[in-house]
Amino acid sequence: MSLSEKFNPNNGPKRILALDGGGIRGAITIGYLEKIQHLLRKRYGKKDLVLSDYYDLIGGTSTGSIIAGALAIGMDATEIKHKYLQLGESIFAEKRGLIGRLSAKFKIDALEKELKAIFGDMTLGDARLKTGICIVTKRADTGSTWPLINHPGGKYYKYNENIPLRNAIRASTAAPTYFKPEYLKVDPDGQEGAFVDGGVSMHNNPAVQLFLVATLKGFPFHWSTGADKLMITSIGTGYWDFHRHHNEFKSHKLWDWAGDIISMLMADANTMNQIFLQYLSTSPTASSIDSEIGDLGQDLLHGQAAMTYLRYDAHLVNERLRELGIDNIDAHDLHEMSDAENCPILTRVGENSAREEVLDQHFPAAFDIDPAIV
Repeated sequence: MSLSEKFNPNNGPKRILALDGGGIRGAITIGYLEKIQHLLRKRYGKKDLVLSDYYDLIGGTSTGSIIAGALAIGMDATEIKHKYLQLGESIFAEKRGLIGRLSAKFKIDALEKELKAIFGDMTLGDARLKTGICIVTKRADTGSTWPLINHPGGKYYKYNENIPLRNAIRASTAAPTYFKPEYLKVDPDGQEGAFVDGGVSMHNNPAVQLFLVATLKGFPFHWSTGADKLMITSIGTGYWDFHRHHNEFKSHKLWDWAGDIISMLMADANTMNQIFLQYLSTSPTASSIDSEIGDLGQDLLHGQAAMTYLRYDAHLVNERLRELGIDNIDAHDLHEMSDAENCPILTRVGENSAREEVLDQHFPAAFDIDPAIV
């Protein structure tokens, strides 16, 4: 199916795939993607089906943007897994010393080399893209969130279409203190913007941003809402419960609060994404937000679902790891997003979690594709 057919709001129901940021924990995401790809291949009897055949728009933040880009150019989920393992080892294996870390924790050369190897000279407007793409990044010099898309009807497409895809993804992965900002030309006169990781915005989980891109009049897609018209599949990079003893905060210094506040804000942003999406949707995977509002199963804004919503994420706590058959691992050790040594075990966590959690019946027949035109 051509891009114009995928973008056409009158050409059947639409399917969106949203991939969270999370550094090396993106290995978890790929386990879910492999399971979804397997289910779809079995459903349609096509051994070579890839997720860009099924989804009309694939978007990601930070490490999710790397995976989203690879999917959008037509790569197989298993191939992405192998490349991701190599990429993680090369990007996060070499840490700078104390002096170097005053500017950035990791050298950028390895990341740029790997992105160039995958995406070559493709641009954001490249005809070789197999489906819609949205790269979520943050412009540091204006404080605005930028969803970079490949729809030719976009207001700023004429300025953005020639941005190399690898540079757009590099911008989305430029986590402050980990990597230096990426500078992109944002208009024909050569004006540059300084871009950093999209996880600095409210959209480390980009599902809400993609919903807005797909449906708001200011964006070019104008896709219809409805439980049988729009489906969002959102995949995380692992989560855990935040519990600290209150006495820990009595001796907190300024630098202690700096890290905690960032973590709290990111957790709240993710929770608000979940509330918003479950409040608007029919969701067979709905999770309990907290003990007060539950899973919003009895709540539906305006009484009519705006979408079908699927959310998959791995619970990184010791009890859950044991249930998944993963022993002799302290779940806390998997929370760090830059430890390359964790990549193989995170891959197992994703694969084992997906085996239990991703079910064929989660994907309604209303969103089936015609395999003959793939």
